[in-house]
Amino acid sequence: MLLHTLKNISVKAWFLALSVSFIATQSNAQSFLRADGKKIVDENGKNILLRGMGLGGWMLQEGYMLHVNKDSRQYRIRERLEELMGPAETKEFYDTWLENNTRKIDIDSMHRWGFNSVRLPMHYNLYTLPVEKEPVAGQNTWLDKGFEMTDDLLAWCKANHMYLILDLHAAPGGQGNDLNISDRNPDNPSLWDSEANKQKMIALWRKLADRYKNEPNIAGYDIINEPNWGFDDPSNDKNGLKEKTNAPLRKLMVDITEAIRQVDKKHIIIIEGNGWGNNYNGILPTWDKNMVLSFHKYWNYNDDKSIAHIIKTRDQYNIPVWIGETGENSNVWLTEAIRLFEKNNIGWALWPLKKMGNNNPIEIPSNLNYDAVTNYLNTGGHKPKESNVYSGTLEMSTHSKLENALIHRDVIDAIFRQPLSATAKPFKANRVGNGTIINAVDYDLGRNGVAYFDTDTADYHVSTGKYGKGNSGRIYRNDGVDISKDSTAYYSFYVDNIASGEWLQYTLHVKTAGIYSITLKVASDTDNAKLTLNINSADQAKEVIVPNTIGSKTWQPLVVKNIRLKAGTNRVRVYANVGGYNLHSLQFWKSK
Repeated sequence: MLLHTLKNISVKAWFLALSVSFIATQSNAQSFLRADGKKIVDENGKNILLRGMGLGGWMLQEGYMLHVNKDSRQYRIRERLEELMGPAETKEFYDTWLENNTRKIDIDSMHRWGFNSVRLPMHYNLYTLPVEKEPVAGQNTWLDKGFEMTDDLLAWCKANHMYLILDLHAAPGGQGNDLNISDRNPDNPSLWDSEANKQKMIALWRKLADRYKNEPNIAGYDIINEPNWGFDDPSNDKNGLKEKTNAPLRKLMVDITEAIRQVDKKHIIIIEGNGWGNNYNGILPTWDKNMVLSFHKYWNYNDDKSIAHIIKTRDQYNIPVWIGETGENSNVWLTEAIRLFEKNNIGWALWPLKKMGNNNPIEIPSNLNYDAVTNYLNTGGHKPKESNVYSGTLEMSTHSKLENALIHRDVIDAIFRQPLSATAKPFKANRVGNGTIINAVDYDLGRNGVAYFDTDTADYHVSTGKYGKGNSGRIYRNDGVDISKDSTAYYSFYVDNIASGEWLQYTLHVKTAGIYSITLKVASDTDNAKLTLNINSADQAKEVIVPNTIGSKTWQPLVVKNIRLKAGTNRVRVYANVGGYNLHSLQFWKSK
């Protein structure tokens, strides 16, 4: 599908164009950006392709990012933690979280990996009090915390010549019926039900614009994230997917734009449609000459059809478009999406940089005490001790520091190398001597069909109506290959659910040429499983029967003899002629 859409594109010319765009972005990161027809350009008129990441979970915790799936708005998580361990301990957790989750080391790393921009999802309550708590109705109490955090982040972006997009993710009162996104309390008036909330939001944007009006590293103001509200038919269309006019949304965005332009004439204003950012009915044409349209794209195919409405809108209104949120899918999906965006000169911001989960660059590890907390919050089972809640949450917030977290190099490779390269590279060094063990999960980095082949590679349920699994184990790596944890050993994993036709490739560096035996650690509960070892393409092929080990976790050695390996680079593929087995490791023994 993707190859079909690219068949008429010169890959060489495309790579050159993207490289020039990337270099230009890096070298001109302190230039104000502006809309120029259908492009985002710097002050010299050079095209700027934003490659970014959203800092979801920092200022605004969505419950799934913390493995909380029930009653999981941030304010409710906080209230429930207070019930378990007390207000002071809960405040300590949140203070530690804000201090640890995003720091200069995170932005330094993003720049080193290849990102040139950061999207900051802001919670209004770090900048101003809720209207219900204002001492004087109609007035705004400004809080230092949010502004100071934004100042710090901007300084880190400046140090790395990166752009920062300010995104109001949680608006006063909450902007949608998807409650977690905006930390909305349905017991209080929403943004749309309260003029006071609207005026506070307008005042906040004027305050932010006045503070940052002279900052060229601010790329733009994403003034409202994913509004999802049924104005005309709230009973049947509560998220605004079918809205025809979106009049209240348009009016609010016009009012915010006017307030911003009172103090800031330079910065791009980014707007989003209803229905989680994609329904622009009644909103266009735009009302300001320096605007960008944001669209959000999740869980659908990455073909031309999937963005046809975006391209059509861009062309019709002669305005730049930006994918302000996308991701939370497999490496296959990420690579496909980025290739699609960039061949159409559309910048992007993936979501999120880090969370408790494997399909993002940084994963926050859990711990046993925190697992007990989330189990209680989700199921109402055994109530954990107050001291365990305190230690578990504090340890988790400490693990949110980059140096304590898990960095998924495979995700980073899928974002930056794989869209431009159809080659494989080793996941680890894999230096082979006598007795060397290579874990099965350490197959090569690369695209599906290049470094490995799997039949269920991503989640396309918006297009297909059926949820895909990708890596069904949701652990260790983010390709289509299914991976599970070996419960008998610490931090040990294996490849499971291997289906017929699937394969894994391992690039090895062999110290000494010779004849080797390869011992495969396998498990199977079928009599029919069969695999072939292919050595250096078609140079050698060894077909063997996988024994029935009477259990998919009952491991036995399967020895394949007389394998000739040359000194230096070798490639071994384990091909499933007939699936139904699991693979734990490959061990190499030199016999001659």
